[in-house]
Amino acid sequence: MPFYYPRLTIVDLDETRRYAGLGRKVDFSATLLSEACTQAQLLSIPKGVWQLYTYDQDAHTILANEPVVLTANSIIKHLTGAVEVAVMAVTIGLPLEEEVSTLFLKNQYTSGLLLDAAGTTAVEMSCAAVCSVIAQQAGQAGLAAGRRFSPGYGDWPVELQPEILELATGASIGLSVTDTKMLVPRKSVTAIIGLYPYHHTLNLSHQQELPCDKCNQIGCQARKETNE
Repeated sequence: MPFYYPRLTIVDLDETRRYAGLGRKVDFSATLLSEACTQAQLLSIPKGVWQLYTYDQDAHTILANEPVVLTANSIIKHLTGAVEVAVMAVTIGLPLEEEVSTLFLKNQYTSGLLLDAAGTTAVEMSCAAVCSVIAQQAGQAGLAAGRRFSPGYGDWPVELQPEILELATGASIGLSVTDTKMLVPRKSVTAIIGLYPYHHTLNLSHQQELPCDKCNQIGCQARKETNE
């Protein structure tokens, strides 16, 4: 199984501002944001793992040892034309969320919220790094990688999180799932990436980013602000 350990040289301040729900508030302390980003960089332990599977698009089935049949329209449409899939899991570990909890216990709510937002930025940046490696490896095999798609997007139910985590072998980097289907550590992501023959990539209009107002994911910290 491929492992990758992204190196975060920075945690993006503008993205952290967005995840914190600050929008375009110019009067908010840039120093506090910068400190949260630096702390997130120091506390993050990024890890990624993924597995490749043949995908039967006619039967909408991931051909693992125990095949997984996809039934949600959003993920079926997303994988239109895919011949393989990469099922990935990424985390930045527990230290950051433990520090967030400590800050809340100390009633340092602003610092806690900013660090939590910076943690979301860190895991998203780690995902982007893992996706880049998957795309490079796919290219070497004559395939092109599409966008990642996670349980909870569109009508793909988050209840399938345990199956996707198992396909990704997420336990190998310390991930687990709660009874409510939330990932532990919390700053973690699972996703599927479709791998396509190059001729198919000329028309991937079905891979446009899903608007937040069309997505059913509850409590998504990556949701874009609509009132900026």
